[in-house]
Amino acid sequence: MKWGMDIVGKLPAAPGGVVYMLVLTDYFTKWVEVGAYQQVRDTEVRNFIWKNIICRFGVPKEIVTDNGSQFISFDFKNFYDKYAIKLSFSTPRYPQANGQAESTNKTIVNTLKKRLEAEKSQWAEKLPEILWSYRTTLRRSTGETPFSLVYGSEAVIPIETRLSTARSENPNEEQNNLELSFELDHLDERRDRAALRTQSYQQQVARHYNKKVNVRVFKLHNWVLRRVFQNTREEGTGKLGPTWEGPYQITDVVRRGAYKIRGLDGRERHNSWNALHLKQYHF
Repeated sequence: MKWGMDIVGKLPAAPGGVVYMLVLTDYFTKWVEVGAYQQVRDTEVRNFIWKNIICRFGVPKEIVTDNGSQFISFDFKNFYDKYAIKLSFSTPRYPQANGQAESTNKTIVNTLKKRLEAEKSQWAEKLPEILWSYRTTLRRSTGETPFSLVYGSEAVIPIETRLSTARSENPNEEQNNLELSFELDHLDERRDRAALRTQSYQQQVARHYNKKVNVRVFKLHNWVLRRVFQNTREEGTGKLGPTWEGPYQITDVVRRGAYKIRGLDGRERHNSWNALHLKQYHF
């Protein structure tokens, strides 16, 4: 199993003072688990993964996340080493590297906005129904609901209890058992079809993305400028401040389109940076 992990916040303070969401999404089924916290330290992350992922779905093979301090601490490293979990880091300022988590976050936050309107501080209380809706809705990439790919059958949703359906009108235990057995017997086939749909969908997205984006290529020791983001902009400069900062020197090619950089002060900058947010600098 491969999971994407991310932290969303700060959000409006909810009862209990919680202002952050820790979000984990299974790359294949799109099943999502979310926790609400006052602060998200490595302790909270370890406990959440243990209780909500390992104890319910088994040990993940890989978790993809960013380079947050919670995920690179000594204690957290011991945790994923203990369970032989591969921890992969996405490139800063490049959501496609952890696209599954970013996509889930966007869906959940947008749904919260629509549901809450003026009562933004109630987001934590609404999380269970938001997650229920997400888990029982068809995902475009798989053609299935996360619930069905995890449990082998569709959930009985609230509206179904008020409508005439085969499940609600004919509650026959023997027939129900036969239908459930049939669905479970064919679960592997559904998952195989979902895997093929996901692969096809990813190829379509990649083709569309590659048509629009020309990835810049830099060589070792090239000098570049780095894009300035809102949270790294100098205080008081606002939108009128510089768009680029630097120069920085390329010190390592991590992989195609991802680079390590060093400033004029000789200090290596933490994390790797995507080529989309670097541009050539000429002295």
